[in-house]
Amino acid sequence: MPADPLHRAGKPQRSTTSQPPSGSGASAIEVRRSARRRRTVSAYREGDRTVVLIPARMSEAEEQRWVNVMLDKLAAQESKRALGDAELAERARRLSDQYFDGRARPASVRWVTNQNTRWGSCTPSEGSIRLSHRLQGMPEYVVDYVLLHELAHLLVPGHGPRFWALLEAYPRTERARGYLEGVVAAERLPHVPGARGESPSPEG
Repeated sequence: MPADPLHRAGKPQRSTTSQPPSGSGASAIEVRRSARRRRTVSAYREGDRTVVLIPARMSEAEEQRWVNVMLDKLAAQESKRALGDAELAERARRLSDQYFDGRARPASVRWVTNQNTRWGSCTPSEGSIRLSHRLQGMPEYVVDYVLLHELAHLLVPGHGPRFWALLEAYPRTERARGYLEGVVAAERLPHVPGARGESPSPEG
């Protein structure tokens, strides 16, 4: 899936523009349908707009699903310009201010490479938060969810009702959890090499 404005297949048959989901990182999404595009979907940034190219015959439901898939892929690509530890700590501070009224104040937040079976960890007695390096390259909303999850542990130990009530304030909690569950499920599947570049549509 190249994020490349040169990657186009003929004139679009129809183009629609809409507002993106919260946290997508673009001010608008433009979907361009092409009669020449048969089996692939691609996307790229064009200024403050995200352009998604899809086959003309794709249904509206498939369109919406693939828009979400391609937004996630672009976000993952962009977040590979990975946050350093200082930026990660600043991000945690902003998230705490936004969702927890600034009550969760970690003493340290950093990436680690020794967490391969969990996405993050928190040691409340030390005020330390560690995020797995495996999150680098995932969409920002997923990283934010894991940060908020660990920040919540500074306020509430365990995973009881009070803990999940805190995370309800973050509107993308369920989507982020679904994304991570999908990653775990995919890791358990036999490896099937895929083509690089565009993402195949359901017909491919």
